[in-house]
Parts: sequence; structure tokens; C-alpha cells
Amino acid sequence: MSIVESIHDWAIGFFGVEEVIRIIKSGDYRSLQTLKGIMAVVGPLLPIVTVLEFFVALFYEKFKLIEYKISFFSYLINAVIGRFISIAAVAYIIGTLSSHALFKSSFTWYWFIYGYIIWELGHFVYHYLAHKVRLLWCLHSTHHAPRHMNLAVSFAHFFLEAPYADVIRTSTCILLGVSPPILFLVMFIDGFWGGFIHIGERLGKKARCGFLFDYILTPSHHRVHHGRNPLYMDTNFCNLLNIWDRVFGTYQPESDKIPVEYGITREMKDHSFTDAYFGEIVFLIKDVASAPGIKNKLLYLVKPPGWSHEGDHKTAKRVRDKALQENAWMSKG
Repeated sequence: MSIVESIHDWAIGFFGVEEVIRIIKSGDYRSLQTLKGIMAVVGPLLPIVTVLEFFVALFYEKFKLIEYKISFFSYLINAVIGRFISIAAVAYIIGTLSSHALFKSSFTWYWFIYGYIIWELGHFVYHYLAHKVRLLWCLHSTHHAPRHMNLAVSFAHFFLEAPYADVIRTSTCILLGVSPPILFLVMFIDGFWGGFIHIGERLGKKARCGFLFDYILTPSHHRVHHGRNPLYMDTNFCNLLNIWDRVFGTYQPESDKIPVEYGITREMKDHSFTDAYFGEIVFLIKDVASAPGIKNKLLYLVKPPGWSHEGDHKTAKRVRDKALQENAWMSKG
């Protein structure tokens, strides 16, 4: 296979246009009236807009190619390893847990709504734990490492994060009666929206989606989630529906008084892929190694990032609570 053919095959796979090309070549467009056909057309939109955002940024006076470094190398690793582990994990969970479901749902609009709410619950649990359990934070921190927001950030993940996330989300859905057809549709919508909410300020300055701002989680909300500002830390864990963030008190709209500062709170090597990908793991290993006693070593694995056996905790909750106490105006936005 020539280099040109390899690039062609990669591009087809990246944009997800295989099915669209097949439909065009066949001349039979009746499949566009089916769910599969619609998904085939909608699926490529996100990678296309991602590339569009990149080229728009080329003409932006502050554009720096290195801003995409972490996302690019993460994508390469995940495309080879993480994706296949995740697919296998989902298939295994469905096959193993389907017989233990509390009940069986059918493919109807009301069960779809139910399925999406349950999916968001699973997403909230996975995402919340990824911020509150340090070992899991090591898998998730790569996604928060970039200091600029753009659609490419949606590709910045440690290769084991997607399998972990899909095990939690899929298990929650299957056990609570969400049928596989509904689950796969929800996964598709969630994947598209989950990428879209990373749109940068260069394509969407405010990105609050008008009247929908109060009912769903918009790119503005997700920018807040990526903020290292004390007010914004550990908020907006859901993906599309904000129901569980409101239920559990983690909902936080963007404040016009507090511009989002992206990235994680510790000092990082500028644009370093290895630091973004392995840095938190290295720091965890050092803390575990230096901690006295087995108990403290284990606590470093399961306590939130910032927890210390010496009691000088710098967890997100403590930092946020302290900032709100000292600056009461923050909570009023």
C-alpha cells in the first residue's frame, strides 16, 4: 500500500464517511430515511467541524500549532489501542449483564428518554469518580491538561479512560433496563454532543445556545468544567442533560466576571505530551512511595487529588469552599 493510499484510508476512517461514500456509489438514497442512514450523515460532522476550526485558527493572529500537540498524540494512541479495548468492554458488559437487568425496555420514544436520563446518570458517576478518586484522575487528567479550548481537546484522553467510562455507563444502563438498540443510539448522540461542547472561542465566542442554556449543558458549561478557577473546579459533570448536576449540586453556569482559565492546577511543562499523559501517574507513584504505612499508601489511590496524609489537603472541594468564603460575590456570578 502506498503512502497516498494509507493517508486516504486514514482520512476516510477519521471522518467516518465510509457509509456515505457507499450510499453515493450505490445511487440508492433510501437508507437516508432510516436511523442508520441519518447516523451515517451526521457522524462525520464533528471531525469536519474540527478540521474547519483548525483552519480558521490558522488565520487567527494568536494561533499556535503546538496547542494541538497533546490532542494529536492522544488521538494516535487511542485510535490504535483505546478504541478496541472500549468496544470489547461494551460488548462484554452487554453480554454479561443483560440477563440481570431489572426489566426490559422497548425501542419507543419514552423509553429513549428514560435511556438517556439513565445514560447521563452513568456518565455522571464515571465523571464524578474520575475527579474524586486519584487513581481514576490519572486516567482523566490528560483531557484537562490542554490550556486552550478547541474541538481537538475531545480527542485528548488517556487510552484507558474510554474503557473505564464505558464499563460504568454501559453497566448502569443495562442493569437499569436500557435495551442495547437504545443504548447505541444514545451513545451516538452523546459522542457527537460530547465532542461539540469542546468548541473553542474562535468558532463560538459565548456558545450558550440561546434559550437552551437553562435546560442542557452547552459548550459554555463545559468550558466551565475545564476551568481551574476555584469557582469552576469539579462542576458540570454531565454531558447533555444537566439533570444530575442539578440533583447533586454540581451545576455551575459560566460567570461573566470570571473568564475560564483552562488546564489543571499543578505546574506543567508547557505543551508536554508526556507530562500531560503520564505526569499525574508519576506524581501518584511518588506520593504512594513516600507515604508512611500501608493505609496511607492505599488512601492516596482512592482519596481525591490534593489529599495529603499530613492533613494539608488541597482538594478541589477545599480550594473551592475557601475561595467562596473569601469572595462571596463569586457564587452570585
